Amino acid sequence: MPRSIVTKVARASWRSLQISRKTRITSTPFAAASVLPRAIVPRFYSTAGPSGNIITPDKQPVQPKEDAAPSPVCAATELTDDQYHKLADLYMDRLVTHLEELQDEREDIDVEYSAGVLTVSFDDGIGTYVINKQPPNKQIWLSSPKSGPKRYDYVALGDGQNEKEGTAKGEWVYLRDKSTINQLFRDELQIDLSMPVGNYGEEEA
Repeated sequence: MPRSIVTKVARASWRSLQISRKTRITSTPFAAASVLPRAIVPRFYSTAGPSGNIITPDKQPVQPKEDAAPSPVCAATELTDDQYHKLADLYMDRLVTHLEELQDEREDIDVEYSAGVLTVSFDDGIGTYVINKQPPNKQIWLSSPKSGPKRYDYVALGDGQNEKEGTAKGEWVYLRDKSTINQLFRDELQIDLSMPVGNYGEEEA
């Protein structure tokens, strides 16, 4: 084969090789880019509804809870020694008067009041109730043959805003179950004392 032909063939092969290299270099990045994963772009979603309420997974807005109304608190009223004795003596005198009137109507009841201690005895096997003042604790104590001992504190039923200064209505209350002596007599003996409530700091009119 003539030398000139060999030279032409060699040049053609060289050019073909150069073109092939350029094609691979320029096409490779695009080909590689086509198989690369897309960039992960974080997305933010609002959890608030149109009115600003929180949206739960079931798409229901959560309404804010209303504060429950506080339950009334039953607590003993602070009394001075003079106030305690005035209120306790007034109550005991009323209680004695009512039970003595009941004794006049019934033969099965015996009432005795001595040295600040009131005893009410029943002849039909019920037993004896004992009621007395307890100055150190500023309470009235009651012992029942049916339900046992109970301690009653004076609880004001008002804040005195509609009464004279330093006065408020109240009752002697067993704080554990919020019951009164009248309720105990009604529940255990079917006796309704029906006693009016005394006035805090005032004498009975």
